[in-house]
Amino acid sequence: MRLRTPLAAVLGLAAGVALWEGYKAVGDPQGTEILGVRLLPRASDAAMPHVLDILERFGRAELTGGDPIWLVVLAACLFTLRNVAVGLVAGGVIGLLLAVLMQRFRIAERGLLPYVILSQTVPLIALAPVIAGWGGRLQLGAYPWQPWMSVSVIAAYLAFFPVAVGALRGLQSPAPIAEELMRSYAAGWWRTLWKLRLPASTPYLFPALRLAGASAVVGAVVGEISTGTRGGIGRLIIEYSREATSDPAKVYTAMIGAALLGLAVAGTVALAELLLTRRTALTR
Repeated sequence: MRLRTPLAAVLGLAAGVALWEGYKAVGDPQGTEILGVRLLPRASDAAMPHVLDILERFGRAELTGGDPIWLVVLAACLFTLRNVAVGLVAGGVIGLLLAVLMQRFRIAERGLLPYVILSQTVPLIALAPVIAGWGGRLQLGAYPWQPWMSVSVIAAYLAFFPVAVGALRGLQSPAPIAEELMRSYAAGWWRTLWKLRLPASTPYLFPALRLAGASAVVGAVVGEISTGTRGGIGRLIIEYSREATSDPAKVYTAMIGAALLGLAVAGTVALAELLLTRRTALTR
């Protein structure tokens, strides 16, 4: 059981590599078109480098005499991770508070939930410059608004939604008989929330947090691209894409770094869930 998840991950990665190399071997270098519409991508070396070439590019210098590209990508991921962490915490807190409010008051659920869902239909690529523009006019006491704060706000914007919906579903999950039992103990709303609803919501909350973590990474990457924030993996993707013709493998190193960052954030949430579950089991 413990080996099932790592084995599935390895098999999935191997299948992805086999599919990539298989299509590159049989695909049209100019792409497959039907009625003038390209349905499959180009299979040329410029568009789809070999997986081995991409891995080898990680070990070579980014620029002549510079640091190896794996180190540059790692530094960019760590820069973006700060924005992701701030956005995930802020979005998680806001989403959880909204879920508690909507669970407590039925009228709040009817009034807020449609707008919570509607908020995710706004195109992020259009919202990011607006947030950056508003942030440029703000000041936190003696501290001016920093560009990375706008990126964190964008990450929080995507992170709060799955937490709000997942936590609401979890807070509403206790059976009526369990609620009756708490009332028979003369437990108030706050004690019922703390002793019954929050523990019951963990099977819904942690999957929502994993999704929120991945969404926060997407928001941070898009935010860095849209706001022009330097130092992060989003900006690195844009900079490397300019060299796609002369060094196509270089573009994929930044993309792989962004993907690994998302997996690392989701894995951290899963590890926290595992530790909390084990601790709860030991205290019982």
